[in-house]
Amino acid sequence: MARRSTPKSSDAGTQQTIAASPDELLLAALAQGGDTTKTGRFLMTFKEGATAAGMKSLQSKRGLRVANARDFTGQAVDLADAGDAQAMVFPEIGVALVGGGAAAEHGITTADFAAEDSATHSVDPEYFMFAAQVSPGDYLKGVLRTAEMIYQDLGALHGEEAFGDVSAEAVGATWGLKACKVPQSNFNGNGIKVAVLDTGFDLGHPEFAGRPIVSNTFVGQPVQDLHGHGTHTAGTACGPQSPPGPLQRYGVAFRSQMFIGKVLTNSGSGTQAQILAGMNWAIANRCAVISVSLGAQIPPQPSYMAAGAAALGAGCLIVAAAGNASNRPGTIRPTIAPANSPTIVSVGALDSSLRVASFSCGGKVDIAAPGVNTFSSWPRPQLHNTISGTSMATPHVAGCAAMWAQSSASLRGLALRAKLTATARHLPLPATDVGAGLVQAP
Repeated sequence: MARRSTPKSSDAGTQQTIAASPDELLLAALAQGGDTTKTGRFLMTFKEGATAAGMKSLQSKRGLRVANARDFTGQAVDLADAGDAQAMVFPEIGVALVGGGAAAEHGITTADFAAEDSATHSVDPEYFMFAAQVSPGDYLKGVLRTAEMIYQDLGALHGEEAFGDVSAEAVGATWGLKACKVPQSNFNGNGIKVAVLDTGFDLGHPEFAGRPIVSNTFVGQPVQDLHGHGTHTAGTACGPQSPPGPLQRYGVAFRSQMFIGKVLTNSGSGTQAQILAGMNWAIANRCAVISVSLGAQIPPQPSYMAAGAAALGAGCLIVAAAGNASNRPGTIRPTIAPANSPTIVSVGALDSSLRVASFSCGGKVDIAAPGVNTFSSWPRPQLHNTISGTSMATPHVAGCAAMWAQSSASLRGLALRAKLTATARHLPLPATDVGAGLVQAP
Protein backbone atom coordinates (compact mmCIF):
# COMPACT_ATOMS: atom_id res chain seq x y z
CA MET A 1 0.00 0.00 0.00
CA ALA A 2 1.26 3.45 -0.84
CA ARG A 3 2.33 5.53 2.15
CA ARG A 4 0.48 8.68 3.17
CA SER A 5 2.20 11.89 2.18
CA THR A 6 2.39 15.21 3.97
CA PRO A 7 0.28 17.75 2.04
CA LYS A 8 2.39 20.38 0.29
CA SER A 9 1.59 24.03 0.66
CA SER A 10 2.38 25.15 -2.88
CA ASP A 11 -0.13 25.03 -5.71
CA ALA A 12 2.41 23.10 -7.79
CA GLY A 13 2.74 20.47 -5.09
CA THR A 14 -1.03 20.21 -4.76
CA GLN A 15 -1.39 19.64 -8.48
CA GLN A 16 1.62 17.33 -8.89
CA THR A 17 0.47 14.38 -6.76
CA ILE A 18 -3.05 13.03 -6.28
CA ALA A 19 -3.17 12.98 -2.47
CA ALA A 20 -4.55 16.52 -2.09
CA SER A 21 -7.90 16.98 -0.31
CA PRO A 22 -10.91 18.70 -1.92
CA ASP A 23 -10.29 21.71 0.31
CA GLU A 24 -6.67 22.01 -0.83
CA LEU A 25 -7.66 21.63 -4.48
CA LEU A 26 -10.39 24.27 -4.21
CA LEU A 27 -8.13 26.72 -2.44
CA ALA A 28 -5.47 26.17 -5.11
CA ALA A 29 -8.02 26.77 -7.87
CA LEU A 30 -9.18 29.98 -6.18
CA ALA A 31 -5.60 31.16 -5.73
CA GLN A 32 -4.87 30.60 -9.42
CA GLY A 33 -8.04 32.42 -10.46
CA GLY A 34 -9.14 29.62 -12.77
CA ASP A 35 -12.33 27.61 -13.19
CA THR A 36 -13.36 26.68 -9.66
CA THR A 37 -15.73 23.95 -10.83
CA LYS A 38 -12.64 21.91 -11.78
CA THR A 39 -9.96 20.47 -9.51
CA GLY A 40 -7.03 21.00 -11.89
CA ARG A 41 -6.52 17.23 -12.21
CA PHE A 42 -7.50 14.99 -15.12
CA LEU A 43 -9.39 11.74 -15.59
CA MET A 44 -8.17 9.39 -18.28
CA THR A 45 -10.80 6.93 -19.49
CA PHE A 46 -9.32 3.91 -21.24
CA LYS A 47 -10.79 2.08 -24.19
CA GLU A 48 -12.65 -1.13 -23.37
CA GLY A 49 -10.20 -3.86 -22.45
CA ALA A 50 -7.21 -1.51 -22.62
CA THR A 51 -6.73 -0.64 -18.95
CA ALA A 52 -3.54 -2.69 -18.54
CA ALA A 53 -2.07 -1.16 -21.70
CA GLY A 54 -3.07 2.31 -20.56
CA MET A 55 -1.45 1.84 -17.17
CA LYS A 56 1.74 0.57 -18.81
CA SER A 57 1.79 3.58 -21.10
CA LEU A 58 1.48 5.96 -18.15
CA GLN A 59 4.43 4.29 -16.48
CA SER A 60 6.81 3.60 -19.38
CA LYS A 61 5.87 6.09 -22.09
CA ARG A 62 4.84 8.99 -19.88
CA GLY A 63 7.12 8.24 -16.93
CA LEU A 64 4.52 8.76 -14.22
CA ARG A 65 4.55 7.23 -10.76
CA VAL A 66 1.36 5.15 -10.96
CA ALA A 67 -0.60 3.50 -8.14
CA ASN A 68 -3.26 0.84 -8.64
CA ALA A 69 -6.44 0.49 -6.57
CA ARG A 70 -5.71 -3.25 -6.45
CA ASP A 71 -2.73 -2.45 -4.23
CA PHE A 72 -5.23 -1.57 -1.48
CA THR A 73 -7.22 -4.16 0.48
CA GLY A 74 -10.56 -4.69 -1.22
CA GLN A 75 -9.62 -1.84 -3.59
CA ALA A 76 -10.66 0.59 -0.84
CA VAL A 77 -8.25 3.28 -1.95
CA ASP A 78 -8.21 6.57 -0.04
CA LEU A 79 -6.44 9.10 -2.26
CA ALA A 80 -5.04 10.69 0.89
CA ASP A 81 -2.93 7.52 1.20
CA ALA A 82 -1.60 7.70 -2.37
CA GLY A 83 1.80 8.94 -1.20
CA ASP A 84 3.85 10.49 -4.00
CA ALA A 85 1.85 8.79 -6.78
CA GLN A 86 1.11 11.06 -9.74
CA ALA A 87 -1.66 8.83 -11.07
CA MET A 88 -4.12 6.28 -9.68
CA VAL A 89 -5.75 3.57 -11.78
CA PHE A 90 -9.22 2.25 -10.97
CA PRO A 91 -9.05 -1.09 -12.80
CA GLU A 92 -12.66 -2.21 -12.38
CA ILE A 93 -13.93 0.79 -14.35
CA GLY A 94 -10.94 1.50 -16.62
CA VAL A 95 -10.25 5.06 -15.44
CA ALA A 96 -7.10 6.76 -14.14
CA LEU A 97 -6.73 9.98 -12.15
CA VAL A 98 -3.71 12.09 -13.11
CA GLY A 99 -2.41 15.07 -11.14
CA GLY A 100 -2.65 18.37 -13.01
CA GLY A 101 1.01 19.28 -12.67
CA ALA A 102 2.08 15.79 -13.66
CA ALA A 103 -0.21 15.90 -16.71
CA ALA A 104 1.36 19.17 -17.85
CA GLU A 105 4.90 17.96 -17.19
CA HIS A 106 4.41 14.70 -19.07
CA GLY A 107 2.42 16.01 -22.01
CA ILE A 108 -0.97 14.53 -21.16
CA THR A 109 -3.68 16.72 -22.69
CA THR A 110 -7.36 16.46 -23.55
CA ALA A 111 -6.26 15.54 -27.09
CA ASP A 112 -4.13 12.64 -25.85
CA PHE A 113 -6.62 10.04 -27.05
CA ALA A 114 -6.26 11.14 -30.68
CA ALA A 115 -3.19 8.95 -31.21
CA GLU A 116 -4.18 5.83 -33.09
CA ASP A 117 -2.02 3.59 -30.94
CA SER A 118 -3.33 5.07 -27.67
CA ALA A 119 -5.20 2.94 -25.15
CA THR A 120 -7.04 6.08 -24.10
CA HIS A 121 -10.61 6.91 -25.04
CA SER A 122 -10.53 10.42 -23.58
CA VAL A 123 -8.80 12.75 -21.16
CA ASP A 124 -11.14 15.09 -19.30
CA PRO A 125 -10.89 17.62 -16.49
CA GLU A 126 -11.94 16.42 -13.05
CA TYR A 127 -14.81 18.30 -11.40
CA PHE A 128 -15.81 18.93 -7.81
CA MET A 129 -18.90 17.01 -6.60
CA PHE A 130 -21.43 17.87 -3.90
CA ALA A 131 -24.19 16.27 -1.86
CA ALA A 132 -26.38 19.13 -3.09
CA GLN A 133 -25.81 21.47 -5.99
CA VAL A 134 -23.75 24.33 -4.59
CA SER A 135 -21.40 26.87 -6.06
CA PRO A 136 -17.72 26.82 -5.05
CA GLY A 137 -18.27 30.18 -3.32
CA ASP A 138 -21.07 28.73 -1.20
CA TYR A 139 -18.93 25.73 -0.38
CA LEU A 140 -15.94 27.84 0.60
CA LYS A 141 -18.12 29.68 3.11
CA GLY A 142 -19.36 26.35 4.39
CA VAL A 143 -15.96 24.84 5.16
CA LEU A 144 -15.43 27.52 7.79
CA ARG A 145 -18.47 26.37 9.80
CA THR A 146 -19.38 23.31 11.76
CA ALA A 147 -20.85 20.38 9.85
CA GLU A 148 -24.32 21.07 11.23
CA MET A 149 -24.26 24.72 10.19
CA ILE A 150 -22.94 23.78 6.75
CA TYR A 151 -25.91 21.53 6.17
CA GLN A 152 -28.44 24.13 7.28
CA ASP A 153 -26.80 26.76 5.05
CA LEU A 154 -26.72 24.65 1.92
CA GLY A 155 -29.95 22.73 2.43
CA ALA A 156 -32.10 25.84 2.39
CA LEU A 157 -30.67 26.76 -0.99
CA HIS A 158 -31.50 23.50 -2.68
CA GLY A 159 -34.91 22.32 -1.61
CA GLU A 160 -33.66 20.10 1.22
CA GLU A 161 -35.71 21.30 4.18
CA ALA A 162 -33.79 20.68 7.39
CA PHE A 163 -36.45 20.55 10.09
CA GLY A 164 -35.57 20.22 13.76
CA ASP A 165 -36.41 17.20 15.88
CA VAL A 166 -39.02 15.27 13.90
CA SER A 167 -41.37 12.69 15.35
CA ALA A 168 -43.27 10.29 13.13
CA GLU A 169 -47.00 10.84 12.94
CA ALA A 170 -47.92 7.24 13.64
CA VAL A 171 -46.50 3.75 13.78
CA GLY A 172 -46.53 2.19 10.32
CA ALA A 173 -44.48 3.19 7.30
CA THR A 174 -43.50 6.46 5.70
CA TRP A 175 -45.60 7.77 2.82
CA GLY A 176 -42.70 7.02 0.50
CA LEU A 177 -42.50 3.34 1.41
CA LYS A 178 -46.28 3.03 1.06
CA ALA A 179 -46.23 4.66 -2.38
CA CYS A 180 -43.58 2.14 -3.49
CA LYS A 181 -45.62 -0.77 -2.04
CA VAL A 182 -42.75 -1.76 0.23
CA PRO A 183 -44.63 -2.77 3.42
CA GLN A 184 -46.66 -5.54 1.76
CA SER A 185 -43.68 -7.05 -0.10
CA ASN A 186 -42.41 -10.50 0.85
CA PHE A 187 -38.84 -9.41 0.13
CA ASN A 188 -36.38 -7.52 2.31
CA GLY A 189 -33.06 -7.48 0.41
CA ASN A 190 -31.66 -10.47 2.30
CA GLY A 191 -28.29 -11.53 0.85
CA ILE A 192 -28.02 -8.51 -1.47
CA LYS A 193 -25.10 -6.11 -1.16
CA VAL A 194 -26.16 -2.46 -1.32
CA ALA A 195 -23.48 0.22 -1.49
CA VAL A 196 -24.39 3.76 -0.45
CA LEU A 197 -21.79 6.28 -1.64
CA ASP A 198 -22.27 9.53 0.26
CA THR A 199 -21.01 11.45 3.33
CA GLY A 200 -20.58 8.26 5.36
CA PHE A 201 -22.81 6.91 8.11
CA ASP A 202 -23.35 7.20 11.85
CA LEU A 203 -21.83 3.84 12.72
CA GLY A 204 -23.12 4.12 16.29
CA HIS A 205 -26.74 4.82 15.39
CA PRO A 206 -28.77 2.74 17.87
CA GLU A 207 -31.33 1.60 15.29
CA PHE A 208 -28.54 -0.18 13.37
CA ALA A 209 -26.97 -1.84 16.43
CA GLY A 210 -25.74 -5.33 15.58
CA ARG A 211 -26.15 -4.74 11.86
CA PRO A 212 -23.02 -5.86 9.93
CA ILE A 213 -21.72 -2.87 7.99
CA VAL A 214 -18.76 -2.86 5.61
CA SER A 215 -17.39 0.65 5.43
CA ASN A 216 -14.51 2.53 3.87
CA THR A 217 -13.51 6.13 3.41
CA PHE A 218 -12.21 7.62 0.18
CA VAL A 219 -11.78 11.21 1.39
CA GLY A 220 -9.16 11.16 4.15
CA GLN A 221 -11.77 11.42 6.94
CA PRO A 222 -13.29 8.70 9.15
CA VAL A 223 -16.45 7.07 7.83
CA GLN A 224 -18.40 8.55 10.75
CA ASP A 225 -20.94 10.95 9.26
CA LEU A 226 -20.82 14.50 10.65
CA HIS A 227 -22.95 15.87 7.83
CA GLY A 228 -26.16 13.83 7.91
CA HIS A 229 -26.84 13.32 4.20
CA GLY A 230 -25.23 9.87 4.07
CA THR A 231 -26.93 8.59 7.22
CA HIS A 232 -30.28 9.72 5.81
CA THR A 233 -29.88 8.08 2.39
CA ALA A 234 -28.51 4.84 3.86
CA GLY A 235 -31.44 4.76 6.28
CA THR A 236 -33.97 4.92 3.45
CA ALA A 237 -32.23 2.26 1.37
CA CYS A 238 -31.35 -0.18 4.15
CA GLY A 239 -32.91 1.00 7.45
CA PRO A 240 -34.70 -1.19 10.01
CA GLN A 241 -38.12 -2.74 9.54
CA SER A 242 -39.27 -1.87 13.06
CA PRO A 243 -37.39 1.03 14.65
CA PRO A 244 -37.93 1.16 18.43
CA GLY A 245 -40.59 3.42 19.88
CA PRO A 246 -43.56 5.05 18.15
CA LEU A 247 -41.73 5.45 14.84
CA GLN A 248 -42.66 4.76 11.27
CA ARG A 249 -40.70 2.23 9.27
CA TYR A 250 -38.40 4.24 7.01
CA GLY A 251 -36.02 1.59 5.61
CA VAL A 252 -36.71 -0.37 2.42
CA ALA A 253 -34.27 -3.31 2.14
CA PHE A 254 -33.86 -3.88 5.88
CA ARG A 255 -31.97 -7.18 5.59
CA SER A 256 -29.58 -6.15 2.84
CA GLN A 257 -25.79 -6.17 3.37
CA MET A 258 -24.79 -2.56 3.93
CA PHE A 259 -21.65 -1.22 2.22
CA ILE A 260 -20.96 2.39 3.20
CA GLY A 261 -18.50 4.36 1.08
CA LYS A 262 -17.61 7.84 2.33
CA VAL A 263 -16.94 9.63 -0.97
CA LEU A 264 -17.89 13.11 0.26
CA THR A 265 -16.36 14.94 3.20
CA ASN A 266 -18.25 16.09 6.29
CA SER A 267 -18.94 19.38 4.51
CA GLY A 268 -20.69 17.50 1.68
CA SER A 269 -17.94 18.00 -0.89
CA GLY A 270 -15.74 15.72 -2.93
CA THR A 271 -14.15 15.22 -6.29
CA GLN A 272 -15.02 13.07 -9.26
CA ALA A 273 -12.11 10.72 -8.58
CA GLN A 274 -13.32 10.08 -5.04
CA ILE A 275 -16.75 9.13 -6.38
CA LEU A 276 -15.12 6.89 -8.99
CA ALA A 277 -12.93 5.30 -6.30
CA GLY A 278 -16.11 4.43 -4.39
CA MET A 279 -17.78 3.02 -7.49
CA ASN A 280 -14.65 0.98 -8.28
CA TRP A 281 -14.70 -0.42 -4.71
CA ALA A 282 -18.42 -1.25 -4.84
CA ILE A 283 -18.03 -3.04 -8.18
CA ALA A 284 -14.95 -4.93 -6.95
CA ASN A 285 -17.06 -6.11 -4.01
CA ARG A 286 -19.92 -7.06 -6.38
CA CYS A 287 -22.54 -4.85 -4.77
CA ALA A 288 -25.67 -5.56 -6.80
CA VAL A 289 -26.98 -2.05 -6.13
CA ILE A 290 -24.94 1.16 -5.82
CA SER A 291 -26.81 4.26 -4.57
CA VAL A 292 -25.31 7.66 -5.43
CA SER A 293 -27.05 10.83 -4.17
CA LEU A 294 -24.66 13.55 -5.33
CA GLY A 295 -23.36 15.29 -8.41
CA ALA A 296 -22.62 18.46 -10.35
CA GLN A 297 -24.36 20.38 -13.13
CA ILE A 298 -21.98 19.28 -15.89
CA PRO A 299 -22.34 17.31 -19.15
CA PRO A 300 -22.18 13.50 -19.21
CA GLN A 301 -18.67 12.39 -18.28
CA PRO A 302 -16.81 9.55 -20.04
CA SER A 303 -15.47 8.33 -16.69
CA TYR A 304 -18.96 7.96 -15.23
CA MET A 305 -20.22 6.31 -18.40
CA ALA A 306 -17.37 3.82 -18.13
CA ALA A 307 -18.15 3.19 -14.45
CA GLY A 308 -21.83 2.59 -15.24
CA ALA A 309 -20.96 0.20 -18.06
CA ALA A 310 -18.45 -1.65 -15.89
CA ALA A 311 -21.07 -2.01 -13.18
CA LEU A 312 -23.60 -3.48 -15.60
CA GLY A 313 -20.98 -5.86 -16.95
CA ALA A 314 -20.22 -7.05 -13.42
CA GLY A 315 -23.89 -7.61 -12.54
CA CYS A 316 -24.19 -4.36 -10.58
CA LEU A 317 -26.47 -1.35 -11.06
CA ILE A 318 -25.73 2.29 -10.24
CA VAL A 319 -28.71 4.52 -9.42
CA ALA A 320 -28.13 8.26 -9.03
CA ALA A 321 -29.98 11.46 -8.16
CA ALA A 322 -31.22 13.61 -11.04
CA GLY A 323 -30.46 16.82 -9.13
CA ASN A 324 -32.26 19.61 -7.27
CA ALA A 325 -31.52 22.67 -9.38
CA SER A 326 -34.97 23.24 -10.93
CA ASN A 327 -37.53 25.83 -9.83
CA ARG A 328 -40.73 24.51 -11.35
CA PRO A 329 -42.90 25.42 -13.09
CA GLY A 330 -40.64 28.14 -14.42
CA THR A 331 -37.15 26.67 -14.65
CA ILE A 332 -36.32 23.02 -15.32
CA ARG A 333 -32.61 22.30 -15.14
CA PRO A 334 -31.03 19.31 -16.89
CA THR A 335 -30.11 16.14 -15.02
CA ILE A 336 -26.76 16.36 -13.24
CA ALA A 337 -23.73 14.05 -13.54
CA PRO A 338 -23.34 11.17 -12.87
CA ALA A 339 -27.09 10.53 -13.32
CA ASN A 340 -27.01 11.95 -16.85
CA SER A 341 -24.85 9.05 -18.03
CA PRO A 342 -26.79 6.56 -20.19
CA THR A 343 -25.28 3.64 -18.25
CA ILE A 344 -26.58 4.94 -14.89
CA VAL A 345 -30.21 4.98 -13.70
CA SER A 346 -31.36 8.56 -13.11
CA VAL A 347 -33.95 9.17 -10.37
CA GLY A 348 -36.40 12.08 -10.24
CA ALA A 349 -38.34 13.14 -7.13
CA LEU A 350 -42.10 13.10 -6.42
CA ASP A 351 -44.19 14.60 -3.65
CA SER A 352 -46.92 12.80 -1.70
CA SER A 353 -49.49 13.74 -4.36
CA LEU A 354 -47.25 12.01 -6.93
CA ARG A 355 -46.46 15.29 -8.63
CA VAL A 356 -42.97 16.17 -9.77
CA ALA A 357 -41.07 17.92 -6.98
CA SER A 358 -40.48 21.59 -7.76
CA PHE A 359 -36.69 21.18 -7.46
CA SER A 360 -36.35 17.94 -9.45
CA CYS A 361 -34.16 18.18 -12.56
CA GLY A 362 -35.47 16.84 -15.86
CA GLY A 363 -34.42 15.61 -19.27
CA LYS A 364 -32.62 12.31 -18.77
CA VAL A 365 -34.77 10.70 -16.05
CA ASP A 366 -35.26 6.91 -16.00
CA ILE A 367 -37.55 6.44 -13.01
CA ALA A 368 -39.10 8.44 -10.16
CA ALA A 369 -39.48 7.94 -6.41
CA PRO A 370 -40.67 9.76 -3.27
CA GLY A 371 -38.35 12.65 -2.48
CA VAL A 372 -40.34 15.28 -0.56
CA ASN A 373 -40.58 15.33 3.24
CA THR A 374 -38.70 12.06 3.59
CA PHE A 375 -38.33 10.76 7.15
CA SER A 376 -35.18 8.70 7.79
CA SER A 377 -32.20 8.22 10.08
CA TRP A 378 -29.85 11.05 11.09
CA PRO A 379 -26.60 11.18 13.11
CA ARG A 380 -26.81 11.24 16.89
CA PRO A 381 -28.11 12.83 19.01
CA GLN A 382 -30.99 13.79 16.71
CA LEU A 383 -31.43 10.23 15.29
CA HIS A 384 -34.04 11.20 12.67
CA ASN A 385 -34.73 13.99 10.20
CA THR A 386 -37.23 14.87 7.47
CA ILE A 387 -35.69 16.43 4.36
CA SER A 388 -36.34 16.62 0.63
CA GLY A 389 -34.40 16.13 -2.59
CA THR A 390 -33.72 13.74 -5.44
CA SER A 391 -31.06 12.53 -3.00
CA MET A 392 -33.94 11.13 -0.94
CA ALA A 393 -35.70 9.60 -3.96
CA THR A 394 -32.61 7.67 -5.07
CA PRO A 395 -32.34 5.32 -2.04
CA HIS A 396 -36.03 4.40 -2.44
CA VAL A 397 -35.08 3.04 -5.87
CA ALA A 398 -31.91 1.43 -4.52
CA GLY A 399 -33.85 -0.37 -1.79
CA CYS A 400 -36.52 -1.59 -4.21
CA ALA A 401 -33.79 -2.75 -6.59
CA ALA A 402 -32.28 -4.84 -3.77
CA MET A 403 -35.68 -6.45 -3.15
CA TRP A 404 -36.03 -7.28 -6.84
CA ALA A 405 -32.48 -8.67 -6.88
CA GLN A 406 -33.38 -10.91 -3.95
CA SER A 407 -36.46 -12.17 -5.81
CA SER A 408 -34.38 -13.74 -8.59
CA ALA A 409 -30.69 -14.41 -9.08
CA SER A 410 -31.18 -13.56 -12.75
CA LEU A 411 -32.04 -9.95 -11.93
CA ARG A 412 -28.64 -8.36 -12.01
CA GLY A 413 -27.18 -5.48 -14.01
CA LEU A 414 -29.17 -4.77 -17.18
CA ALA A 415 -31.88 -7.29 -16.26
CA LEU A 416 -32.41 -5.54 -12.92
CA ARG A 417 -32.61 -2.17 -14.63
CA ALA A 418 -35.18 -3.51 -17.10
CA LYS A 419 -37.27 -5.00 -14.27
CA LEU A 420 -37.33 -1.70 -12.36
CA THR A 421 -38.62 0.23 -15.36
CA ALA A 422 -41.02 -2.50 -16.54
CA THR A 423 -42.72 -2.71 -13.14
CA ALA A 424 -42.84 1.03 -12.38
CA ARG A 425 -46.27 2.57 -11.84
CA HIS A 426 -47.18 4.65 -14.87
CA LEU A 427 -47.81 8.31 -14.14
CA PRO A 428 -49.61 10.84 -16.40
CA LEU A 429 -46.49 12.99 -16.49
CA PRO A 430 -43.72 13.61 -19.05
CA ALA A 431 -41.12 10.85 -19.29
CA THR A 432 -38.48 13.57 -19.17
CA ASP A 433 -39.59 14.22 -15.58
CA VAL A 434 -40.47 10.76 -14.25
CA GLY A 435 -39.08 8.26 -16.74
CA ALA A 436 -40.97 4.95 -16.61
CA GLY A 437 -42.91 6.12 -13.54
CA LEU A 438 -42.96 5.48 -9.79
CA VAL A 439 -40.68 2.66 -8.65
CA GLN A 440 -42.47 -0.35 -7.12
CA ALA A 441 -41.27 -3.10 -4.81
CA PRO A 442 -41.82 -6.73 -5.89
